[in-house]
Amino acid sequence: MANTTILLREDVEALGGRGEIVKVKAGYARNYLLPQGLATLATKGNVKQIEQERAALLKRASEEKATAELQKDQMGVIELAFERKAGEGGTLFGSITSMDIAEALQAKGYEIDRKRIGLRQPIKETGEYTVNVKLHREVTLQVPVTVTAEGGEIEQTKGAKSRKAAKAESEEAGADAAGAETSGEPALDTELTGDQPTEA
Repeated sequence: MANTTILLREDVEALGGRGEIVKVKAGYARNYLLPQGLATLATKGNVKQIEQERAALLKRASEEKATAELQKDQMGVIELAFERKAGEGGTLFGSITSMDIAEALQAKGYEIDRKRIGLRQPIKETGEYTVNVKLHREVTLQVPVTVTAEGGEIEQTKGAKSRKAAKAESEEAGADAAGAETSGEPALDTELTGDQPTEA
């Protein structure tokens, strides 16, 4: 299938950042990226226009990265704690989702889109976890999350599912996204409650 060259107007997971010029499958550009306003075609006839737009986009991206780094410093002390009903062995009656984490962050004064919360699967056991929050394509905050049974205790047998294990799951999700990059297709959020973009 033929490829086409585009300028990304927004960050696209596993494809590139705002202001980058990349090659993708023509159908992917025509059916998804261009209609969604995520990119514009880069052709020989609009080189000057593309360069001007690219410079503006790169400046904006640099400013947003600086803002994200400042926000990361401000949020560096945040730790989240959840108390839920749990059965024997620490299995929760329900789960902790990215929406729960987004709401907990909001309660602390930070509005974070749940799609930026790197929770591969909902948390279903008591224990200590580390959840990645993507403040910018190049800026990620690691938030400690503690889940206890009602009464405030972590079931010791499940405590082995520690932050290290949760981080490994997050890194696995990143590896999946990297694999998607080679195909020119967007990485999909595998969380059960996540919204998925429709791709032709």
